[in-house]
Amino acid sequence: MNRTDIHTALTDLLFTPGLDLNEAADRHFTPDYRQRTDGRWADRTQFLTHIAHLRTVFAGGTVQVQDEFVDGDRYADRHTVDVTKTDGSTARMEVYLFGEFAPDGRFRRIEETTLMLVGAETDRNLGSAR
Repeated sequence: MNRTDIHTALTDLLFTPGLDLNEAADRHFTPDYRQRTDGRWADRTQFLTHIAHLRTVFAGGTVQVQDEFVDGDRYADRHTVDVTKTDGSTARMEVYLFGEFAPDGRFRRIEETTLMLVGAETDRNLGSAR
């Protein structure tokens, strides 16, 4: 089984110009996908609305995974996301993530907490902005 991981999923979703959003999502997330970010739940449609918004805000960026663990259908990681926004400013967020894989290796559920390391006060909601 080929499993996805957060580095590949976020790179496809946010930092691969020209890759259709729905195609990227289908590669990494099940149709019943749910995500909780900083206490707020989103279904797959709300999650994709969030990602579509970020695609208009981000000019580019990278994902670096510091720690990553897989145990059966469970996934956990700590990663940082560095972004350059379309206005030229930058932001860096550290994310603590716990997830669950579906049998096909895609994410079924993710729960995460974000910590802004660099950025403007208005960037604090990037993890859940729509």
